[in-house]
Amino acid sequence: MFGFRRVADTEVRYPVMHTEAEWRRLLNPAAFSVLRQEDTERPYTSPLNNEHRAGIFHCAGCNWPAFSSKNKFDSGTGWPSFDRPLNPQAVLYNRDVTLGMVRTEVHCAHCGGHLGHVFDDGPIMTTGKRFCMNGVAMTFEAKPV
Repeated sequence: MFGFRRVADTEVRYPVMHTEAEWRRLLNPAAFSVLRQEDTERPYTSPLNNEHRAGIFHCAGCNWPAFSSKNKFDSGTGWPSFDRPLNPQAVLYNRDVTLGMVRTEVHCAHCGGHLGHVFDDGPIMTTGKRFCMNGVAMTFEAKPV
């Protein structure tokens, strides 16, 4: 349904690229840890989990629009959750076998930043997907959508 595009196993060229030192200067420590080192923020710590205004959620690394408030729902997991990205070109996917399980990572298609994971336990009445995103990896722009 989503036309999953994978992050290549070889070096990927993104429209926005920086050295590790540049990323460290541009991002706060928590955002760097999630976006560049594929860490996960603790649940229920992001203010974006409780963001209910109309608007667009952007990658915190490059400001790329990734998710719409129209597709946000309360998953009860403690992370901002969406049933789909803003559009199929907004994100890329990669297989994640850490933690002894197979998951699908979600990355920003513009800078490669790790945003979170997608699972098949989302709202059945929509896509059935739960894009479980790290709030620290995103910013929010309130606007009509």
